[in-house]
Amino acid sequence: MSDGTPLVGEPLALDLVNTRPVTGDLLTTLDELRTWLRLQGDRLPEACEVFAQLTEEDLAGVRAIREHAAGALARVRRGERPDEADLEALNRAQGAAPLINELSWNGSTTTGARRRIGPPGTCVAGWLAEAAADLLSDPAVAKVRECAADDCVLLFLPAHSRRRWCSATRCGNRARVARHYQRHKAG
Repeated sequence: MSDGTPLVGEPLALDLVNTRPVTGDLLTTLDELRTWLRLQGDRLPEACEVFAQLTEEDLAGVRAIREHAAGALARVRRGERPDEADLEALNRAQGAAPLINELSWNGSTTTGARRRIGPPGTCVAGWLAEAAADLLSDPAVAKVRECAADDCVLLFLPAHSRRRWCSATRCGNRARVARHYQRHKAG
């Protein structure tokens, strides 16, 4: 993924880890964080409401969640025990913004909606830590792969066993064009 656009559509925790491609960090400013959160809008129920309230400290918190998720994921993918500090940090982030089933009355019945409570940045970090916990505890984590492109480190969860690239339209096309060029150059 060489164009610097975030890859989205993988499990949320992978999308977060993938904000650190070979080309550099995609979450260095609050505006970049807000852009990435907008891309994830329907997956982070409350994030849209808090964009304007996020601070530099919240950005640092999200980046810390990313590092802990990436560290734990790397070890789990190799069949190793994750570092206890990574697990503790992810658990602490979830606990800092408790998830409640908020009840309300709509005029005729009681409804419930899952909601994290706490400061806006803490809630965003809590959702991201929960996504990391969900992925790390899912047996599918063993299927997570790194893109086969030489210049890409992005991760994906393949829907079929033949998938090799983070994105067929990015790395896949570049790899096919390079193979085509090599065949015709040699011939």
